[in-house]
Amino acid sequence: MTAETSQTLDRGLRVLKLLADTDHGLTVTELSLKLGVNRTVVYRLLATLEQHALIRRDLGGRARVGLGVLRLGRQVHPLVREAAMPALRSLAEDIGATAHLTLVDGADALAVAVVEPTWTDYHVAYRAGFRHPLDRGAAGKAILAARQHPMTDPGFTLTHGELEAGACGAAAPLLGVTGVEGSVGVVMLADVVPERVGERVVEAAREVADALR
Repeated sequence: MTAETSQTLDRGLRVLKLLADTDHGLTVTELSLKLGVNRTVVYRLLATLEQHALIRRDLGGRARVGLGVLRLGRQVHPLVREAAMPALRSLAEDIGATAHLTLVDGADALAVAVVEPTWTDYHVAYRAGFRHPLDRGAAGKAILAARQHPMTDPGFTLTHGELEAGACGAAAPLLGVTGVEGSVGVVMLADVVPERVGERVVEAAREVADALR
Protein backbone atom coordinates (compact mmCIF):
# COMPACT_ATOMS: atom_id res chain seq x y z
CA MET A 1 0.00 0.00 0.00
CA THR A 2 1.15 3.54 -0.76
CA ALA A 3 0.06 6.92 0.52
CA GLU A 4 -2.13 7.38 -2.56
CA THR A 5 -4.17 4.21 -2.07
CA SER A 6 -7.10 3.35 0.21
CA GLN A 7 -6.58 0.38 2.49
CA THR A 8 -10.32 -0.12 3.00
CA LEU A 9 -11.08 -0.04 -0.72
CA ASP A 10 -8.19 -2.39 -1.38
CA ARG A 11 -9.57 -4.86 1.15
CA GLY A 12 -13.08 -4.60 -0.29
CA LEU A 13 -11.80 -5.33 -3.78
CA ARG A 14 -9.81 -8.26 -2.46
CA VAL A 15 -12.99 -9.64 -0.87
CA LEU A 16 -14.77 -9.46 -4.23
CA LYS A 17 -11.90 -11.20 -5.99
CA LEU A 18 -11.78 -13.96 -3.39
CA LEU A 19 -15.54 -14.53 -3.67
CA ALA A 20 -15.38 -14.50 -7.47
CA ASP A 21 -12.83 -17.31 -7.36
CA THR A 22 -15.06 -19.70 -5.40
CA ASP A 23 -18.33 -21.42 -6.30
CA HIS A 24 -19.42 -22.13 -2.73
CA GLY A 25 -18.81 -18.79 -1.03
CA LEU A 26 -16.65 -18.01 1.99
CA THR A 27 -17.36 -17.53 5.67
CA VAL A 28 -16.27 -14.52 7.70
CA THR A 29 -13.60 -16.67 9.33
CA GLU A 30 -12.26 -17.87 5.98
CA LEU A 31 -12.15 -14.32 4.63
CA SER A 32 -10.45 -13.13 7.79
CA LEU A 33 -7.70 -15.71 7.36
CA LYS A 34 -7.24 -15.01 3.67
CA LEU A 35 -7.10 -11.25 4.14
CA GLY A 36 -5.03 -11.35 7.32
CA VAL A 37 -7.42 -9.07 9.21
CA ASN A 38 -9.73 -9.61 12.17
CA ARG A 39 -13.35 -10.69 11.85
CA THR A 40 -14.71 -7.24 12.80
CA VAL A 41 -13.04 -5.71 9.76
CA VAL A 42 -14.50 -8.42 7.54
CA TYR A 43 -18.00 -7.86 8.94
CA ARG A 44 -17.75 -4.15 8.10
CA LEU A 45 -16.48 -4.84 4.60
CA LEU A 46 -19.28 -7.33 3.92
CA ALA A 47 -21.95 -5.00 5.30
CA THR A 48 -20.81 -2.20 2.98
CA LEU A 49 -20.58 -4.46 -0.06
CA GLU A 50 -23.99 -5.93 0.75
CA GLN A 51 -25.55 -2.45 0.81
CA HIS A 52 -24.47 -2.05 -2.81
CA ALA A 53 -25.65 -5.59 -3.73
CA LEU A 54 -22.08 -6.55 -4.62
CA ILE A 55 -22.19 -9.50 -2.22
CA ARG A 56 -24.94 -11.55 -0.62
CA ARG A 57 -24.98 -13.92 2.34
CA ASP A 58 -26.80 -17.25 2.18
CA LEU A 59 -28.73 -18.89 5.01
CA GLY A 60 -25.54 -20.53 6.22
CA GLY A 61 -23.79 -17.18 6.52
CA ARG A 62 -21.43 -17.74 3.60
CA ALA A 63 -20.73 -14.66 1.50
CA ARG A 64 -21.10 -14.90 -2.28
CA VAL A 65 -20.86 -12.47 -5.18
CA GLY A 66 -24.09 -10.47 -5.50
CA LEU A 67 -26.23 -9.50 -8.48
CA GLY A 68 -24.91 -5.94 -8.34
CA VAL A 69 -21.75 -7.22 -9.97
CA LEU A 70 -23.80 -8.09 -13.06
CA ARG A 71 -24.83 -4.46 -13.47
CA LEU A 72 -21.19 -3.45 -13.39
CA GLY A 73 -20.34 -6.29 -15.74
CA ARG A 74 -22.66 -4.96 -18.44
CA GLN A 75 -20.41 -1.92 -18.72
CA VAL A 76 -17.44 -4.18 -19.47
CA HIS A 77 -18.65 -5.05 -22.97
CA PRO A 78 -17.82 -1.64 -24.55
CA LEU A 79 -14.35 -1.67 -22.99
CA VAL A 80 -13.64 -5.21 -24.16
CA ARG A 81 -15.00 -4.41 -27.62
CA GLU A 82 -12.73 -1.38 -27.98
CA ALA A 83 -9.66 -3.37 -26.94
CA ALA A 84 -10.46 -6.17 -29.38
CA MET A 85 -11.16 -4.12 -32.51
CA PRO A 86 -7.59 -3.84 -33.89
CA ALA A 87 -7.05 -7.60 -33.77
CA LEU A 88 -10.51 -8.26 -35.25
CA ARG A 89 -9.93 -5.84 -38.13
CA SER A 90 -6.61 -7.47 -38.92
CA LEU A 91 -8.17 -10.93 -38.78
CA ALA A 92 -11.11 -10.00 -41.02
CA GLU A 93 -8.88 -8.39 -43.66
CA ASP A 94 -6.30 -11.17 -43.57
CA ILE A 95 -8.76 -14.06 -43.86
CA GLY A 96 -11.41 -12.29 -45.92
CA ALA A 97 -14.15 -13.38 -43.54
CA THR A 98 -16.34 -11.82 -40.87
CA ALA A 99 -14.46 -11.73 -37.55
CA HIS A 100 -16.12 -11.57 -34.17
CA LEU A 101 -15.51 -11.39 -30.44
CA THR A 102 -18.00 -13.46 -28.45
CA LEU A 103 -18.52 -13.40 -24.68
CA VAL A 104 -20.51 -15.63 -22.34
CA ASP A 105 -23.88 -14.21 -21.34
CA GLY A 106 -25.62 -16.68 -19.06
CA ALA A 107 -26.11 -19.89 -21.03
CA ASP A 108 -25.58 -18.09 -24.34
CA ALA A 109 -22.72 -16.94 -26.51
CA LEU A 110 -23.16 -13.22 -27.28
CA ALA A 111 -21.34 -11.48 -30.14
CA VAL A 112 -20.15 -8.14 -28.73
CA ALA A 113 -17.92 -7.00 -31.61
CA VAL A 114 -18.03 -7.82 -35.31
CA VAL A 115 -15.78 -6.71 -38.17
CA GLU A 116 -16.56 -7.51 -41.81
CA PRO A 117 -13.82 -7.56 -44.47
CA THR A 118 -13.68 -4.62 -46.88
CA TRP A 119 -12.31 -6.33 -49.99
CA THR A 120 -14.45 -9.42 -50.52
CA ASP A 121 -17.28 -9.74 -53.05
CA TYR A 122 -19.47 -11.40 -50.43
CA HIS A 123 -19.27 -12.46 -46.80
CA VAL A 124 -21.51 -13.60 -43.98
CA ALA A 125 -23.60 -10.84 -42.39
CA TYR A 126 -23.06 -11.24 -38.66
CA ARG A 127 -24.17 -8.55 -36.23
CA ALA A 128 -23.12 -7.52 -32.74
CA GLY A 129 -25.86 -8.61 -30.37
CA PHE A 130 -26.39 -11.97 -32.09
CA ARG A 131 -26.67 -14.74 -29.53
CA HIS A 132 -26.85 -18.50 -29.64
CA PRO A 133 -26.48 -21.44 -27.23
CA LEU A 134 -22.93 -22.15 -26.09
CA ASP A 135 -23.09 -25.69 -27.43
CA ARG A 136 -23.80 -24.56 -31.01
CA GLY A 137 -21.39 -22.80 -33.31
CA ALA A 138 -17.61 -22.47 -33.16
CA ALA A 139 -17.61 -19.45 -30.85
CA GLY A 140 -19.54 -21.18 -28.08
CA LYS A 141 -17.85 -24.53 -28.49
CA ALA A 142 -14.41 -22.91 -28.24
CA ILE A 143 -15.46 -21.42 -24.89
CA LEU A 144 -16.74 -24.79 -23.67
CA ALA A 145 -13.47 -26.45 -24.75
CA ALA A 146 -11.54 -23.98 -22.58
CA ARG A 147 -13.82 -24.79 -19.64
CA GLN A 148 -13.26 -28.51 -20.08
CA HIS A 149 -9.48 -28.15 -20.30
CA PRO A 150 -8.65 -25.19 -18.02
CA MET A 151 -4.97 -26.10 -17.63
CA THR A 152 -4.21 -26.45 -21.35
CA ASP A 153 -4.66 -24.53 -24.58
CA PRO A 154 -7.48 -26.27 -26.48
CA GLY A 155 -6.50 -24.60 -29.76
CA PHE A 156 -9.28 -23.83 -32.23
CA THR A 157 -12.73 -25.25 -32.88
CA LEU A 158 -14.29 -25.76 -36.31
CA THR A 159 -18.00 -26.11 -37.15
CA HIS A 160 -20.08 -26.26 -40.31
CA GLY A 161 -23.69 -25.30 -40.82
CA GLU A 162 -24.62 -25.19 -37.12
CA LEU A 163 -25.89 -21.61 -37.06
CA GLU A 164 -26.45 -20.87 -40.74
CA ALA A 165 -26.74 -23.25 -43.68
CA GLY A 166 -23.65 -23.14 -45.86
CA ALA A 167 -21.58 -21.22 -43.34
CA CYS A 168 -18.64 -22.60 -41.42
CA GLY A 169 -16.79 -21.12 -38.48
CA ALA A 170 -13.51 -21.25 -36.62
CA ALA A 171 -12.93 -19.89 -33.13
CA ALA A 172 -10.37 -19.93 -30.33
CA PRO A 173 -10.97 -19.09 -26.67
CA LEU A 174 -9.58 -16.10 -24.81
CA LEU A 175 -7.10 -17.50 -22.31
CA GLY A 176 -5.59 -15.97 -19.19
CA VAL A 177 -7.93 -12.96 -18.94
CA THR A 178 -9.35 -12.69 -15.43
CA GLY A 179 -13.09 -12.04 -15.37
CA VAL A 180 -13.60 -12.40 -19.13
CA GLU A 181 -14.81 -15.63 -20.71
CA GLY A 182 -15.06 -15.54 -24.47
CA SER A 183 -13.64 -16.41 -27.87
CA VAL A 184 -12.45 -14.86 -31.12
CA GLY A 185 -13.51 -16.36 -34.40
CA VAL A 186 -14.49 -16.01 -38.04
CA VAL A 187 -17.52 -17.14 -39.99
CA MET A 188 -17.43 -17.67 -43.75
CA LEU A 189 -19.40 -19.13 -46.64
CA ALA A 190 -17.41 -22.21 -47.56
CA ASP A 191 -17.60 -25.99 -47.61
CA VAL A 192 -14.53 -26.27 -45.39
CA VAL A 193 -12.37 -23.88 -43.41
CA PRO A 194 -8.99 -23.31 -45.12
CA GLU A 195 -6.13 -24.87 -43.20
CA ARG A 196 -4.41 -21.64 -42.19
CA VAL A 197 -7.55 -20.09 -40.71
CA GLY A 198 -7.48 -22.06 -37.46
CA GLU A 199 -3.99 -20.97 -36.47
CA ARG A 200 -4.73 -17.39 -37.54
CA VAL A 201 -7.78 -17.34 -35.27
CA VAL A 202 -5.67 -18.64 -32.36
CA GLU A 203 -3.19 -15.84 -33.01
CA ALA A 204 -5.96 -13.23 -33.01
CA ALA A 205 -7.38 -14.61 -29.75
CA ARG A 206 -3.96 -14.24 -28.16
CA GLU A 207 -3.71 -10.66 -29.40
CA VAL A 208 -7.09 -9.81 -27.89
CA ALA A 209 -6.16 -11.52 -24.61
CA ASP A 210 -2.92 -9.52 -24.45
CA ALA A 211 -4.85 -6.29 -25.04
CA LEU A 212 -7.19 -7.11 -22.14
CA ARG A 213 -4.55 -7.97 -19.58
